[in-house]
Amino acid sequence: MEAPKTFLPPGGGYEGLSVYKKATVIFDLTYHFAHRFLTVGDRTIDQMVQAARSGKQNIAEGSAASSTSSETELKLMNVARASMQELLVDYEDYLRVRHLKKWELKDERAFKTRNFCKTHQAPTDFMENIELRSDEAIANIVITLIHQFDSMMGKLIERLELDFVAKGGIRERMTAARLGYRQQQGDEIQRLSEENQKLKEEIKRLRERL
Repeated sequence: MEAPKTFLPPGGGYEGLSVYKKATVIFDLTYHFAHRFLTVGDRTIDQMVQAARSGKQNIAEGSAASSTSSETELKLMNVARASMQELLVDYEDYLRVRHLKKWELKDERAFKTRNFCKTHQAPTDFMENIELRSDEAIANIVITLIHQFDSMMGKLIERLELDFVAKGGIRERMTAARLGYRQQQGDEIQRLSEENQKLKEEIKRLRERL
């Protein structure tokens, strides 16, 4: 008899998620931005870096937890999304209080940035010549990345919620696995019983011939 199939879906694999790759770019740019443009000792440095890190790390932790707890996975993905929203406000505040410009959607720079961010995911693509970019430029690039991240994360969370409704959490999967295994055992017992009955009939027929 075959062993029962596991009820646990594969977990992890977050490195391949586009949303994780984008979060990594946001973290790297934020780390550079905060330490380059903010004054040493400013608590905002730690706040921005930690918000960016939280966005990235919670995706990794949520993905790793997916095999045992859909609830935990959903919770951590929402935490990641909220952390990036916190970071977004920090960047917008930085531009506003320093009278720097937040690029409008129709701004050619914003248009080029959106297209670049959509088609590039490696941190090296963004860190190249980063020292030549102004604080206004980097802030607007990260703001664009966060908006794209938020859209992607919204779709991911929606998909996870639908999967949870359709398949349930670990308790539901365990129950389904037990029921499936019991059904498999029942089918095997029925098959063996039928074979046994056929053998009895064959033995009886042979005896009658003898």
